[in-house]
Amino acid sequence: MLNILSAQLAPTTPNTFDVDYLVVAGGGSGGGGGGAGGGAGGYKTTIGGSPLVLNRSTAYTLTIGAGGSATSAPNSGNVGNNSVFATITSSGGGAGGGYALAGGNGGSGGGAGQTSTTGGTASPAGEGNDGGISGLGIAPGGGGGKGAAGTGGAAGIGGNGGAGTSNSISGSSLFYSGGGGGSVSTVGGTIGTGGSSIGGNGGDRNNDNATAGVTNRGGGGGGGSSGNLNDSPGKAGGSGVIILKYADTLTATFSGGVTQSTTSSGGFKISVITAAGISDTVSVA
Repeated sequence: MLNILSAQLAPTTPNTFDVDYLVVAGGGSGGGGGGAGGGAGGYKTTIGGSPLVLNRSTAYTLTIGAGGSATSAPNSGNVGNNSVFATITSSGGGAGGGYALAGGNGGSGGGAGQTSTTGGTASPAGEGNDGGISGLGIAPGGGGGKGAAGTGGAAGIGGNGGAGTSNSISGSSLFYSGGGGGSVSTVGGTIGTGGSSIGGNGGDRNNDNATAGVTNRGGGGGGGSSGNLNDSPGKAGGSGVIILKYADTLTATFSGGVTQSTTSSGGFKISVITAAGISDTVSVA
């Protein structure tokens, strides 16, 4: 009888664990030659809500989405790539429109090219915001960000990228998922700036000076300008990131293709994953 009672009262290890996450996808690249800003990578988090409950000792998919690659003028940019953790997928940012081309749909939408009036939409809804339209058909729009839509261009002014949003899951308050700025192609014009300094800035007339979205923050790339001397390429979107926060009594095991760093603070471990391919995994026990 004593042995039976001892077995019944012995502590058991739960089969599940709680994990908070931030999953940011790659940003879209900016359009080239009168190009708009790329949309920010899609953004999902449990911070401010309820943690995700997963099974222990189970391999879960872990993928960091690359940013959309740079593009030549006058083409549209390229969509960013999805980031995936377990059942959670954040969608790559939409491409910034080239000279006469609409912005692409994505986590946040890309801005409209210089002579287009159609910005990309945030799709699926909830991961970001829409891209801005072209102002008067002569100035490209900014890419959407998680915190705000991209602004429309105006005469001599490229649209600004939509603001990103801050998150403190890593232990520091950092901004993620800002949209790329639209270019400007008029003499003495004003470039569109990237959202929250995460999206890249647009380029100005005759200069190849647009900038890429910030790596591992999901920023949209800046749009390349046009001019009477040359047309400039749109710049790449920034890659995504996944951050996991779980009890410090647990141990995470990552597959060989994962680049990550894990720290401990306040009873939790925090794993920041900056690179992982489509076949990579994580398990926690």
